[in-house]
Amino acid sequence: MLTQISVAIIAVAFAVLVFFLIKTLKAATQSLEKVTQTLQEVQKTVDELSYEVKQTIRNTNDITVDVQHKMKQIDPVMDTVKNLGEALSEVTYAVKQVSSGMVSRFKQSRVEQKEEPRIRQEVPVTAQDRTFQSYDAVYQNTEAQEKSRSRNWLAYVDTAVSLWHSFRRQKAR
Repeated sequence: MLTQISVAIIAVAFAVLVFFLIKTLKAATQSLEKVTQTLQEVQKTVDELSYEVKQTIRNTNDITVDVQHKMKQIDPVMDTVKNLGEALSEVTYAVKQVSSGMVSRFKQSRVEQKEEPRIRQEVPVTAQDRTFQSYDAVYQNTEAQEKSRSRNWLAYVDTAVSLWHSFRRQKAR
């Protein structure tokens, strides 16, 4: 009888074990089904995203080609701007040279004008001659200086006009 009770207890224990194993296997099966379903959704999403990524790459390539085309069209404009900058630099340099030349001529004429009275003062004269000399220095030199200045300004204007004409000729080329 003891063997029969032992076999009965083993059979009950085995039935309980099978019951819990079945429950565990059902739970595992449900989990695997959910994982399978999730993987299918992920696969579907990846497929959709890959299509969108491919479209984005195609659009990016089109935009790149368009930008390259437009850059090639802008190259002549950039070359023109560069040439214009060089021309303006040359004109600035020429104007600087002309203005420095004018300033040096102006200073030289002033120095010459200042030297002339010194020569006159070295010559001994009488009181009456000194009066006439001072009168001449005040009134005649003022007129001479004004004429000299007006001539200088006319020369400056002529120089500026000739520079402008040469600049226009270079620009027309």
